[in-house]
Amino acid sequence: MGTNYDAYAAKMRALTLDGTDLEVVARFTDMLCHRESQVLDIGCGVGNTVNALRRMGHHAYGIDPTPQVLEVAAELFDGTWFRQLSANQLESASLRSHGLPEQYDAILLAGNVPAFIPREQLRGIFSLADQVLSSSGVLIIGTTSHTKGGSADQDELRQGTSLQLMQRFSDWHLSPYQSDSPWSVSVYAHIKQRSGFPIPDGIFVLPS
Repeated sequence: MGTNYDAYAAKMRALTLDGTDLEVVARFTDMLCHRESQVLDIGCGVGNTVNALRRMGHHAYGIDPTPQVLEVAAELFDGTWFRQLSANQLESASLRSHGLPEQYDAILLAGNVPAFIPREQLRGIFSLADQVLSSSGVLIIGTTSHTKGGSADQDELRQGTSLQLMQRFSDWHLSPYQSDSPWSVSVYAHIKQRSGFPIPDGIFVLPS
């Protein structure tokens, strides 16, 4: 069964214009990143997450292989933030050739993107993240837990990279993940416990 991309793009456009909250992924990502982070949203759709991250002060870019959704993204937001690029084209050279940064503080796959791409493409995304994420960078994957590209597949495919599972939640609001949780939000990083950021982050230690 083929996907009706025109209908999907129209649906997401309508939800955006109606003011539906489509920015929870951006809030989650913002919490994990320092200000002015470089962020790549793989499978960005109509661009709500990219737009929200830009408004929060990050340098966010979105890629998607589907022209219908990118047309809506360019209508609603700034078209220069988006590129038509599929997961199987992702490598350092293609990022450069499309005018995108070659290093990131966060890479996102949200909204079941892993379920709709071949297994080898998801493996390639882990490999790319291993190469282009900064030392404190994160790969964030939100998807249905027990389908193709779910948590078990992710943990297997990240092997062979330096990325480790830092944390896994059952939603974007930090709810605990259980083995029967239908949804998973997984955060991978080069080191399991990231060090703090060298800029003010809302923590003000009082003198002893």
